[in-house]
Amino acid sequence: MTAPLGTTQAEANADFTMNRDLLVMSEDRPGEAWAQIVRSFWPGWKKWYLSKGEMAGSANEAKHAVRRYMPEMERMMERLAEVAPEDETLREFLTFWCPPRYLTNCSQVVSSDSYGPFLIRNYDLDPTLNELTVLRSAWRGKKVIGMVDGLSGMSDGINEHGLAVSLSFGGRLVVGRGFGVPIIIRYLLEVCTDVQDAVEVLRLVPSHMSYNLTLTDRSGKSVTAFIAPDRPPMFRSQNWATNHQLGVELSGHGRFSATLERAEVLQNTISGGVVDAESLKRIFLSKPVFTTNYGQGFGTVFTSLYRPDTASLELLFSSGSAGCWSVHDTPQSLIPVRFDEQGSYVQ
Repeated sequence: MTAPLGTTQAEANADFTMNRDLLVMSEDRPGEAWAQIVRSFWPGWKKWYLSKGEMAGSANEAKHAVRRYMPEMERMMERLAEVAPEDETLREFLTFWCPPRYLTNCSQVVSSDSYGPFLIRNYDLDPTLNELTVLRSAWRGKKVIGMVDGLSGMSDGINEHGLAVSLSFGGRLVVGRGFGVPIIIRYLLEVCTDVQDAVEVLRLVPSHMSYNLTLTDRSGKSVTAFIAPDRPPMFRSQNWATNHQLGVELSGHGRFSATLERAEVLQNTISGGVVDAESLKRIFLSKPVFTTNYGQGFGTVFTSLYRPDTASLELLFSSGSAGCWSVHDTPQSLIPVRFDEQGSYVQ
């Protein structure tokens, strides 16, 4: 979403108000919760996929890519596609092989406190374009909970072993043949048990664009992976990421997203050592890490905090916590949320 001609960015934000429902859903095997996700969000994703699919590969190529790089997911994807057996476009989309360009902003940090290690992140996008859905599943037997992105994919999540991961855009527009990052996140959580497992997977699975994945596990180990379609993945011991890799390559996006400003805040915050979750919550719910650029298409949609020791997710908005769930206890609910120029509010 962009401001109309003759409208300033401040005016666009001032005019922005949106009410959404945060969905919290739980089921072991694809059933009514999965069907509801498809009914609610597939029409929008389908329009995007068909209108901007200049990089899309063939359905046959997508099937072979899954079989080669994510063989554990092949049968699962077939089961997910059964929700609409006549829709071949959905079947192809669920592979997320060579999708259109897919940009988010986002900030993420790993730290620890008296309750153990944790991963906290902001997901920045137009709130009209995100599912805003918590899903707890056990599609392949392993319990996983996180934020839905791209129907079967995830923007961030944690599994029953305590592996937590989140994504941020890597600040590069190079596009290649590979998977969209939401399905890579899902794959990591479905098949890996710790950070080292995930690193080995990321060495092999191609990504169609550049993204930064920050990971941690119950041991407290953390890593940020810079993945890209045109060079091997780079693994850094840094426990944070914003929207650049080796440097800012897209100057316009860098300025608009304030990636360097956010990086400076995060580095300064954690440079003194361990920072507890309450302190980081305040940072992540304040500018410049938290942004209200909703009228321009990149405001903070949610803040999520994952704790490996309890395999849990806490979701936060400007007004505070919307709730905490784990892979073992996820009551289903619907929570109204309002977005405006002041922030995001649970109602």
